[in-house]
Amino acid sequence: MTALPDEEKKCLVVVRIRGNVGTTEEIEEAFRMLHLTRKNHAALLPTSPSNVGALRKVKDYAAWGEASLETVIELLAKRGRLSGNRRLTEEYVKSSLGYKSIPDLAKSIQEAKADMRLLRGVKPLFRLSPPSKGFSASTKKPYPGGALGYHGEEINTLLSRMA
Repeated sequence: MTALPDEEKKCLVVVRIRGNVGTTEEIEEAFRMLHLTRKNHAALLPTSPSNVGALRKVKDYAAWGEASLETVIELLAKRGRLSGNRRLTEEYVKSSLGYKSIPDLAKSIQEAKADMRLLRGVKPLFRLSPPSKGFSASTKKPYPGGALGYHGEEINTLLSRMA
């Protein structure tokens, strides 16, 4: 991992690319802390030393980068779930979370003012489908020759194909 986000608070999106066959218990524990227990799951995280340390551990099994506002809105609207596997709705966001709408909540998450893991009743992960037309490169090599590791802003194109 050569590049890391700046010290200011940003929203990182992490996608688990590879499964758990052949992984060590240490790596699986890092994935559990990130709420990424299966392949093609994604999570939105604020930048923090503990999150960056967990990303360093899972760099050979996941892809991550800075999430754009459009990507966060799309993930929340299409793939956001409540406990009980119900869809995240505008009504729930207004009544229970205290935000005006899903785009307002997405802006707060993208600016790292709200944390997905602390929102009451909202699942902290997104279950995605495999990318349409497949991964652009090997799932066993680091970016740019492969799909793993730090992608920066390019992670948004991968997520748009997976959502």
